[in-house]
Amino acid sequence: MSSKENYREELRTAIRQLTDRCLHSASKWAAEQLMGLGIEQDPSKVTPSHTRFQRGSSSIRRRFLKSDISLTPIGGVSYVSTPVHEEDESYDSDCYLLAQSYYNCKEYRRAAHVLRDQLGKKAVFLRCYSLYMAGEKRKDEETIELDGPLGKSDVVNRELVLLEKELSTFHQNGNIDPFGLYLYGVVLKEIGREDLARDVLVESVNRYPWNWNAWSELQCLCTNVDVLNGLNLKNHWMRDFFYGLVYQELRMRTDCLAKYEFLKGIFCFSNYVQAQIAKVKYSLKEFEEVEVMFEELQRNDPYRIDDMDMYSNVLYAKECCSSLSHLAHKLFMVDKYRPESCCIIGNYYSLKGQHEKSVIYFRRALKLNNNYLTAWTLMGHEYLEMKNTPAAIDAYRRAVDINPCDYRAWYGLGQAYEMMNMPFYALHYFKKSTNLDPNDSRFWSAMAECYESDQLNMPEDAIKCYKRAADCNDREALALHKLGKLHSDLGHSEEAAFYYKKDLERMESDGLEGPNMVQALLFLAKHCKAEHRFEESEIYCTRLLDFTGPEKEEARSLLRAMRTGQASSLSTSFEHFTP
Repeated sequence: MSSKENYREELRTAIRQLTDRCLHSASKWAAEQLMGLGIEQDPSKVTPSHTRFQRGSSSIRRRFLKSDISLTPIGGVSYVSTPVHEEDESYDSDCYLLAQSYYNCKEYRRAAHVLRDQLGKKAVFLRCYSLYMAGEKRKDEETIELDGPLGKSDVVNRELVLLEKELSTFHQNGNIDPFGLYLYGVVLKEIGREDLARDVLVESVNRYPWNWNAWSELQCLCTNVDVLNGLNLKNHWMRDFFYGLVYQELRMRTDCLAKYEFLKGIFCFSNYVQAQIAKVKYSLKEFEEVEVMFEELQRNDPYRIDDMDMYSNVLYAKECCSSLSHLAHKLFMVDKYRPESCCIIGNYYSLKGQHEKSVIYFRRALKLNNNYLTAWTLMGHEYLEMKNTPAAIDAYRRAVDINPCDYRAWYGLGQAYEMMNMPFYALHYFKKSTNLDPNDSRFWSAMAECYESDQLNMPEDAIKCYKRAADCNDREALALHKLGKLHSDLGHSEEAAFYYKKDLERMESDGLEGPNMVQALLFLAKHCKAEHRFEESEIYCTRLLDFTGPEKEEARSLLRAMRTGQASSLSTSFEHFTP
């Protein structure tokens, strides 16, 4: 049996077992990856509706699959064989079926009550899981009753203490299955015992690697590379999906992209894998390619809502108002009460400049999911646009409470304090964002501007930050000009000339003109004259004659001075010149 056929059998078994335990999101994920392998059928019975999965007819798949990739793992990869979890059919009682029905109707306490006397591991898991979900449901209700859905609340799941005690006993006695370990890890994570939670979740995925919920919870506990490297994970093929997710969260973009490209060679038709690749490319600002990939995702899965909020961010960044409007209307018709749908509509109103309406929809998204990180961050951006900095700071703080690794929220906090003319505080938050994502030039430029401020007045540190911004592909095109100006202010003429010349070359290649070009030309003209490079100085002066303003007259004066040999007066004027 080939590797691909093994994956199919494992996933089919896992889907049944996960569904049987009411782990519906994990079951859905496994079913999507099963389809991602392609439909296994007798070729003579393939109908036209199956041709996309069989022949890879999609244009985007032809474009981004580099070649005719084999659907088996790359040579040299050897995975461990994990025994399929054996079911204890003796406990599939009528009580269990009734409890399962109650759970699916969200009557969690009724489900737990029905299973109160059942001792099988499967029944114990569903009883404990039902109690956990009942506690979560009550926690959400109390949050709304006490503080409102957007208020801060200290409400906790009241079932956690008893669940931790019971599951701990089962764990110590060795009377717990991989699903119980998963729930035990979730409970430990919720009560703050993260180290033990990590160990328990590792034990769970090693024994039953097909539960994507367990991998997702484990990913939340991998806050840095050292923690990731310390995990004792078996080399099962599901681990590759986990590594891709962790690499993405830790912004290890090269490793992440390589991992998903490898998975794409096996799960060629997986919309999940394609969406993850699109996310990585989004973080690399490759918006054109990301837009094409999301368009293809919509064609293949027209009612998909997962990840479409990121697609709306791409359309927002590209200012594609009509496309964003179409996307918002479409998802509104599919499910207007999904947080992602509300977020997309909020993005649409933001692009239209209707920030008050935008905030309404972001708040609506948060009423549906109070831990929806994207909505908190984007709402903070809207409050900044409305000059409501206290509300913006509160939104950003809620975002970093949910995910301390969200560099966008830390950057937003820095912007808010910068608007309040508090550069020292702003610098603290900008440093947080650069620590999380050191390859974003905006963060380094923002830090440099803080160092430049009158309160701090630290030009040497500003220069260091602008250099980092320039090395990070400065998309805002500020760093080179700022480096030239700062070096000029400090009297470093050669360094200033170097950066002004590089900035001038950049503007020429981009076909840009403006005040920065005028300042660069004037400085270089005077610097070259002071260095007795008269021909080069004349070139810069001649170019300045094409502009209007006082710099044009200065250029004429420079030309006259050079032609009459007044080098000494030019040297004096250069010492007092500030671009």
